[in-house]
Parts: sequence; C-alpha cells; structure tokens
Amino acid sequence: MDEIFEKVQALVDRYDEVSEMLSDPDVISDTQRFMALSKEEGGLRETVDTFRHYKSVVDGIEGDKELLQEKLDPEMEEMTKDEIKALTAEKETLESQLKIMLLPKDPNDDKNIIMEIHGAAGGDEAALFAANLYDMYQRYAEKQGWSVEIIDENKTEIGGYKELVLMIQGDNVYSKLKFENGAHRVQRVPETESAGRVHTSTATVGVMPEYEDVDIEIEDKDLRVDVYRSSGAGGQHVNKTSSAVRMTHIPTGVVVAMQDQRSQQQNRAKALEILKARVYNFYASQNEAEYSEMRKTAVGTGDRSERIRTYNYPQNRVTDHRIGLSLNKLDRIMNGELEDIIDALVIADQTAKLEELKK
Repeated sequence: MDEIFEKVQALVDRYDEVSEMLSDPDVISDTQRFMALSKEEGGLRETVDTFRHYKSVVDGIEGDKELLQEKLDPEMEEMTKDEIKALTAEKETLESQLKIMLLPKDPNDDKNIIMEIHGAAGGDEAALFAANLYDMYQRYAEKQGWSVEIIDENKTEIGGYKELVLMIQGDNVYSKLKFENGAHRVQRVPETESAGRVHTSTATVGVMPEYEDVDIEIEDKDLRVDVYRSSGAGGQHVNKTSSAVRMTHIPTGVVVAMQDQRSQQQNRAKALEILKARVYNFYASQNEAEYSEMRKTAVGTGDRSERIRTYNYPQNRVTDHRIGLSLNKLDRIMNGELEDIIDALVIADQTAKLEELKK
C-alpha cells in the first residue's frame, strides 16, 4: 500500500494546489483557465475525499490498538476489539477503491457519444430488433438524465430501422455505454412467423465519443463532398433541392450520408460531426485492437463484428458472453434497466486492469 499511498498523496498535493489557484484573482479572470482547473479539481475530489477518509480509518485503528494496551474492563475491551475489526474491514474496502481510482482513466469517459444501430442479419426482424435496442437505450438515458437526439435514420415500412444514428448527451455517457459496441443477437418468435418457430437475428451497435475540434482535425484536402437530392418523406422541399450530403474521408474510406436535416448547410454540419467521430474511432479501434491482442481483456475489443450479447425472449434471459453474465429479467432490461449489466462490465474491466498492473 506504500506505493499507492505515495501516488494518492501526490494527487492530494495537486488538489490542494489547484484549490488554492482557483481563489487567485488572475485565474478567476481567465475564464478558460478557471474552467479547466475547476474540472481538474472536480476530477480529483472523490479520490482525495476517499484517501482522507482512509487516513482517518487508519488513525482510528491505531488509536484503538493503543487503547487495548491499557487496562480496560472486559466490556470496553470487547467493544474496542469489535471496532478494530469493523475499521479493518472498512480499510480494506477503501484500499480497493483507491486502487481502482488510480487506474489510468479513459480520456473519453466524460464525453457525449454518437451511437449507430444497424439491423444486420435477419431482414425485417433484425430491423425491428434495432428499434427495440433504440427504445432500450432511450429509456436508460431517461433514467440517467441524458438527452437523446436522432440525427439520421433509415426506417422500414413495418417500424424497424435499417440504420439509426443518435447523439446522446449528458454526464459520463461514454463511460457507461462504451461496452455496448458489438453485435447484439436476439432469439424470439417473429410476429410474422405463423408456425411459432424461434428465429435468430442480429443488430450491431457502434458507440463513438463525440470529438470536439481540438480532438481531431480533418483537412479539406482529405474530404470529398457530394450533394444530391434527398429521398423519402418531406414533400416538395425534399424532392426539389440538392440538400442531401455524402461526405467521404479519403485516407480511411469512411463515408457519411446525411439527408435528415432541412438544409444542405445543416446536413454538412451533422455529416462532419459524425465523420469526425467515425474517423477517430477508425484509428482508435486499430490501436485498441493491437493493445487488446496483447492484453486480452475480459470485456474484449468491442468490435462490431464481435457477438457480445444474446437476448432470449422465450426464456426472458439476457446473456453477456464477454463476462459470462446471465440475467433472467429481459423484460426489465429492455425497459431500460441496464444498470446490472453495465456495472458488471465496468467491474470486469477494472479487475482485468488491476491484474495487469500486478504483472
């Protein structure tokens, strides 16, 4: 614990330094610097508070042990021993929490996300399942106090989605939804199946952090932009103007087509926003794949070709294959109660990283 003690003490020292800087008039007058330091202070606060609580628990144990050296009546001695036992258990819990807090932070964890849901294998049933996944994530987002905006969609006639692109904004969105990347499999009897046979279909989910201009810069020379007439619902405006935009990032071959907005300018802006996320995700996925090949995490790379979860309707069961978790409450999960799955995935990832640090 000595090594952890030193690392956390350095964070405490930095926290005190930042807190002092935030009261400096020169810093207060510099809005950008003040906001950056405030964010840094907020990010350190939980670790500092936990460490200070840990030190008070350690002091309590030492004080009780000194007390036992004195001549106590039997009842007082028993109470002191019980307190030492309780404080020791709390100390071990706090040590585990501090180890997790010292793990390298994913720099994207506090970002908003762009989520893409595609109906994959299974035709209309896959498109309907994509719509079910959208409902599930939307309900979960509501419980978290997040906002969800559809920025592009390709609907089927029966109410499913061939493709759906969402912007989800709020606190720590990426940290909670990043493990949703991958192929989601559904096993159920389709409404159109007269014989009552269970079919298997899939939908893929892609989760990409929303990157600001400072995160990634796409040069004009690397872009090809084509404009064309929108198709689908929308009346005369859609049919008579070339408002739809197809944007191609030449170095990676990433393509974004956007026609959901009313004007070409709006479609360009949305297309570039999604393109930035996809291009960054393209490079990040390559690096992550190489890293994960070496590390072999319990959660996996989250590649969209990787089957991560099965939703079995006849048995009301959801199974996450990466961590071997099965829950017999599919109905509640599809209603947005994803906490048990997400918490288990976060713990599995943290455990894998802690094991890696021991090597």
